[in-house]
Amino acid sequence: MTAPFNKNANNAATTPAFLSLWEVEAYYGESYIVQNISFSIHEGEILALLGRNGAGKTSTLRTIARLDDPALKHGEIWLDHKPLHNMKSYEAAQNGIALVPEDRRIIPGLTVEENLQLAQIAPPVGWSLERIYQLFPRLGERRKQDGVTLSGGEQQMLAIARALARDVKVLLLDEPYEGLAPVIVQEIAKTLNIIRDQGITTVIVEQNAVAALKLADRAVILDTGTVVYDGSAQEVLDDEDLRARYLAI
Repeated sequence: MTAPFNKNANNAATTPAFLSLWEVEAYYGESYIVQNISFSIHEGEILALLGRNGAGKTSTLRTIARLDDPALKHGEIWLDHKPLHNMKSYEAAQNGIALVPEDRRIIPGLTVEENLQLAQIAPPVGWSLERIYQLFPRLGERRKQDGVTLSGGEQQMLAIARALARDVKVLLLDEPYEGLAPVIVQEIAKTLNIIRDQGITTVIVEQNAVAALKLADRAVILDTGTVVYDGSAQEVLDDEDLRARYLAI
């Protein structure tokens, strides 16, 4: 079996995508969280996955990363012609899926550099520490500092850097701007643009929808676990009625 074709908002077949979700359904226990979701992303794109609280955004990220909760009950997930839906979470990680969770999960008691080195213990190894510090000079300056003592913005940088320390192909970001000052949001957005230029595909879930849309190439909007929009990010920025209906902005 090969990966399904990418489908746009009108369900017209186009070129094969790098990452595809095909009629994905996922449950927490008996709760039907992700309801028949289909969308695709091309290599190097940034996709904003948006919706109100409880729409199923984080659950979709966790399903792509093949975490146990929510449990995938139906559908297919393909990464570069490989069936992610048949993989465990560690296999998905080995094939290039990296989830940066909302709480960042910096490991207490380890320095910045030790957090990064821990990510590189097992292959496949991604960016070198030197390359990471070039992208995040602030982390280089604080490499010997305990990671959990960093500011919120610096911890977010470390969480993203830790993902890059692996051989990441798809970066899944859950609320990367939460609690950060606007100037730090802009700094992280610039960094994500640089990462995109390296060919890394990014899916960003973010309550700050305008910031995410300004960064993204495309947007998918979820409403109660289903896709209600799949198209350009700029179109969402330009459509006040669409934003008010599904994003309350």
